Amino acid sequence: MPRSSVSSATAPVFRIDIPLLPESAVGNALQFIDFLRSANLLAGLRGGAGSPRFTWRLLDAHGQPVAHQPGPLAAYTQPTAAPAEGPAFAWFIPSFHAADIPAIRSVAARHHALSRQIGIALDAGQKVLTVGNGAWLAAQSGRLQGRRCCLPWFYLAGFERDFPDIGLDAGHDLTDDGPWLSCALPHSLGEMAIALVRQALGDALAQTCASVLRPDHERARAALQANAQQHIPATRDSTLARAMAWMETHLDEPYSLARLAEAAAVSPRTLLRHFQQELSQSPLDHLHSLRCARAKVMLEVTLESVPSIAAACGYADPAAFRRIFVRYTGMAPAEYRKRHALRAPRRRWRVDLT
Repeated sequence: MPRSSVSSATAPVFRIDIPLLPESAVGNALQFIDFLRSANLLAGLRGGAGSPRFTWRLLDAHGQPVAHQPGPLAAYTQPTAAPAEGPAFAWFIPSFHAADIPAIRSVAARHHALSRQIGIALDAGQKVLTVGNGAWLAAQSGRLQGRRCCLPWFYLAGFERDFPDIGLDAGHDLTDDGPWLSCALPHSLGEMAIALVRQALGDALAQTCASVLRPDHERARAALQANAQQHIPATRDSTLARAMAWMETHLDEPYSLARLAEAAAVSPRTLLRHFQQELSQSPLDHLHSLRCARAKVMLEVTLESVPSIAAACGYADPAAFRRIFVRYTGMAPAEYRKRHALRAPRRRWRVDLT
């Protein structure tokens, strides 16, 4: 597929809103976001920076966006693209922790406000995706009569008593019925993501996602055999690969676009175009991200001063380093060290002489 000339700023964005209740199985949400990120990666590989993509928002029980979280949760609370303005494309409702049917009913009763929001979303033409007993919250909206959904076998009787006007697909792992996509158990989240990709981004990309996200033992064996017989060559050298590799080994040196372009064997103008088309950023932006990644490691595992770390990451001016670090991480170096340091402060060191 030819690279798109459309900038990432104007590419279609499909936002998924994901409310997390106190009772929610948060792992469902994080796993589904991983699938969305994989779909975005594959879309970018096939169509370049101008490809349609997913974005997402984590919401609290009142429908308000969850604040950005540092560390391992950063990629989940701050997606790679800013959330699209306006209504969401779909709502994703994870399952929630409840010991039995009465407990499920109790959770659903506590969150009638969320069900009303889901109803408003459905009236506006948005989709709702549910996992397991999250179906109670969607059904409670009163907008899904006559639809069919998928539930684990041990919920079927209770759900049928509560919502007799909704059909149940016994024996299926995933049901796609108009605005409602439902899966019985988390192991079907990959299939749900593929179905969502098909509806939002098209059948061709859905097929690509299916080939990557679904297990395929026959293809794995074929790949190993072809590799052993040297029918699959190594990944080709590329302008971006040369430039990025040079950056990684010269992080502590002053930035020079001319030197970087020379290392990549292209003109500065061509190098800028490659970075913008493929990564939607400049070489200097990418270099700052690499330097901040090094700085985070040094802040976590060393006791070097901030000026020393700045110099080790290529910044002669510690104040400039602090500004850039805040821009890329959301906090000052000292605050990052306070939250993430893996070394004890000097004052806690002890030397025992015996």
